[in-house]
Amino acid sequence: MPMNVVSLRRYPVKSMGGEALDSVPLDERGIAGDRWFAVEDADGHFASGKRTRRFRRRDAVFGYSAATNRTGEVTVKGSSGVWKIGDPALDDELSQAMGAAVRVTPEADVPHHDMGAVSMIGTATLDWCADRWGINPDPRRLRVNVVFSSTRPFIEEEWVGQTISVGGAALHVIGPSPRCRMIDIAQDGALAEGRWLKLLAAERDMFLAMYADVASAGVLAVGDELFVT
Repeated sequence: MPMNVVSLRRYPVKSMGGEALDSVPLDERGIAGDRWFAVEDADGHFASGKRTRRFRRRDAVFGYSAATNRTGEVTVKGSSGVWKIGDPALDDELSQAMGAAVRVTPEADVPHHDMGAVSMIGTATLDWCADRWGINPDPRRLRVNVVFSSTRPFIEEEWVGQTISVGGAALHVIGPSPRCRMIDIAQDGALAEGRWLKLLAAERDMFLAMYADVASAGVLAVGDELFVT
């Protein structure tokens, strides 16, 4: 059966809610504009749902979403308003919500992506999670960029080291995505129904979805067919 892109999602600000797309350019960094901005504190740590060398746990970040308008300008929406990135009022709002001095910054020396330029998962894998564990497998909980139609669970895990042609672009699959507590936080319009992380730890070594780097730039669109080469 053919495999086709069924949804595309971009996250203009790392860890905030994102936006659904019908089509999007893909450059060497990944989906254009994806995770280009992040909420950064005075020590250079990015707001996230976890605490590591790069990140600081600031769950308030999940209460905001980011979108890109027709001119490429990114705005952030929260419960009390909408702000343009670069507006000092946005940094004040986020600092108050997070209890620390933070500001929205573009990518610089430290990459905002974790392990790969693009993340992807098949519908059969999501269906398997729902059937086996009775949870809500909304891909927004995983913050993936590309969801594609599939009939066999985890087929994407067989593609490590291979190139996927899709639309006018090509992706080189590099490995599985390790999951963290973020998938069990309500975010981006998705309810965290069912403790997904605990189940993944018991049966899937905490891996779900795949990372890929860009082998050839182009345009991705919903409906594009995937070919493994």
